[in-house]
Amino acid sequence: MGQTVLSYEQLADAAGTDLGYSEYRVVTQEQVNTFADATDDHQWIHTDPEKAKDGPFGGPIAHGYLSLSLQIAFWSELFDVTGVSTRVNYGLEKVRFPAPVPVGAKIRMKAVIAEVEEVKGGYQIFVDQVIEVEGAAKPSVVSRGIYRFYA
Repeated sequence: MGQTVLSYEQLADAAGTDLGYSEYRVVTQEQVNTFADATDDHQWIHTDPEKAKDGPFGGPIAHGYLSLSLQIAFWSELFDVTGVSTRVNYGLEKVRFPAPVPVGAKIRMKAVIAEVEEVKGGYQIFVDQVIEVEGAAKPSVVSRGIYRFYA
């Protein structure tokens, strides 16, 4: 579908804009291990592929928060706003991890701008974001991102 680019002035009317899907990217064991080092979360279901083979998921899985953090990379593929001086990742609402992301899986994100609010000096948008594993029945991450754009 490609990147949606709106001007700052167009944000006011952006509610309902379907941003489509990002490209797929593979989640690697190296990424998982680096994330484990950064967060000090070395639980074996993430970092020990041999032990994880006999675990509940049949192999190692990415941390939920690693999968969530990849929204930033996906986001830049899907959306941009011109005519702004500052962009702020303001937060998240209703984050859920319905299904694991197996190491080696291909994931992508779908996003829809659900709401737009005017805030002092700019606009705040609420984006429904879903990360899915290729071929999986359930999504892996479901959240509503909140982003601010200032002129």
